[in-house]
Amino acid sequence: MNENVLNKLKILAESAKYDVSCSSSGTVRSNKAGMLGNTVGGWGICHSFAEDGRCISLLKVMLTNYCIYDCAYCINRRSNDLPRATLSVSELVDLTMEFYRRNYIEGLFLSSGVVRNPDYTMERLVRVAKDLRTIHRFNGYIHLKSIPGASRELVNEAGLYADRLSVNVEIPKEENLRLLAPEKDHESVFAPMRYIQQGVLESAEERRKYRYAPRFAPAGQSTQMIVGATAETDKDILFLSSALYQRPTMRRVYYSGYISVNTYDKRLPALKQPPLLRENRLYQADWLLRFYQFKVDEIVDDAYPDLDLEIDPKLSWALRHPEQFPVDVNKADYEMILRVPGIGVKSARLIVASRRFSKLGFYQLKKIGVVMKKAQYFITCSELPVRTVNEMTPQRVRNLLVQKPGKKYDDRQLMLDFGDEENDSVYIR
Repeated sequence: MNENVLNKLKILAESAKYDVSCSSSGTVRSNKAGMLGNTVGGWGICHSFAEDGRCISLLKVMLTNYCIYDCAYCINRRSNDLPRATLSVSELVDLTMEFYRRNYIEGLFLSSGVVRNPDYTMERLVRVAKDLRTIHRFNGYIHLKSIPGASRELVNEAGLYADRLSVNVEIPKEENLRLLAPEKDHESVFAPMRYIQQGVLESAEERRKYRYAPRFAPAGQSTQMIVGATAETDKDILFLSSALYQRPTMRRVYYSGYISVNTYDKRLPALKQPPLLRENRLYQADWLLRFYQFKVDEIVDDAYPDLDLEIDPKLSWALRHPEQFPVDVNKADYEMILRVPGIGVKSARLIVASRRFSKLGFYQLKKIGVVMKKAQYFITCSELPVRTVNEMTPQRVRNLLVQKPGKKYDDRQLMLDFGDEENDSVYIR
C-alpha cells in the first residue's frame, strides 16, 4: 500500500475522531451475485455489534481536513496550524476496498472539511460512494456526512448510494452557533435534513408501487450536538432532540461532551476535562424520550432545567413524583411499570406476560432482569423485603441509592443504568 496514502490516512483518521455520530445500524444488505460484501444490521459506534454477536468495524476518516470555516470548537478550523491532508476520490476508494478485502473493516464512515464551497465538497463525497457501489460493486455499509449548505440534487444522489446520511447540528441554539461559527446558520443544517427526509419518504412510496425501486438512505439519518461549549441547558438540548425525533427519518441524536481543543479562543469555556457525566445523563434522557414514553417537560422543566448528575433522570423523576408510587407489578398497566426505576422495556414486557400465569414476587422479578436495588422502593409485590418510597421519604431513598462520596469509577465506561434496553452503544438499567 502506498506510504504517502497511509500518511494521509493517519492524519485524516486523527482529524475525524471527534465526530461521535458514527454508527453502523439500521440497515441490512444481503450478499448478491457479482457484488462484494454485505451489511448485517447492528448497533454501535465504530466498533459495533451485530445481532448475531459479530463486531462491526468502520473505517472512520475524512476526505480532507482543510476547511474554509473557522468554527471556534473545531480542531480542523481554518486558523489552526496542524498537519493537513487530502485524499483523492480514487485513493479513498482504493483504501476502503483494500481494508475490506483484508477483513479490517466492514464499512465506511466518511466526513470532510469544507473546501471551496459545500457543493464542491459534497460532490466529491458522493463520487466516493458512487464509485464504491457502481465500479467496485461494494455492498458493505456506507455512512456519509452531508455537508451543511449542499444542494438538494447532491443530497438526493448521496442517498442512492449511502446507507445513512447525517448532518451535524453542533450547537443547539442559533445565536450561540453564530457566536462560535459566524459563517454557519441552522438553516444550512436543517435544509439537508429536510432533503434527506423527503428522499426517504418518496423512496418508501416508490417501493410500495415498485418492489425493486432503489432505496434511499435505508438507515435514515442522524445528527450530533456538542454539550458544554455554550450555555444551553439540558432542557434546551432535549427540546431540540425531541423536535428532531418527530421527523420520521431521524434515527439518532448523538451528544458529544465538549473537548477543549482550542484553548486560545476566549469564546470557549476553559474546561479541564469533557463533561462526560452530563453527556451520559443526556443519553439516558434521550432513551426515556425514545423508548419509555416520557415527554421532555417530565424530565426537565423551568424548575429543573438541567439533569441531576448524581442520579439518572428516570430515578430523578420518580423521586420528584412519589405520589405515583408504589406500583403493583401484578396489576399496573405496562406504561406505568415502564416508569419504575430499575425496570427496562424488556423486563416490563416480561412482567406483563408472566403475571398472567402466576403472581410475581421479589425473586421472580430478579430472575426476569429487574434491578431490584432500585425497583424495590417503588413497587409492591409479595416477599418485598424493604419499605417503599412513601413509607420512607424520597430524600432517604436518594441517599441510599446515590453513589457514595469517594467511590471511584471509570468515567470512560459510564453506563446507562436503569433498564435492560436494546443492544446499542448505550443501554439502560
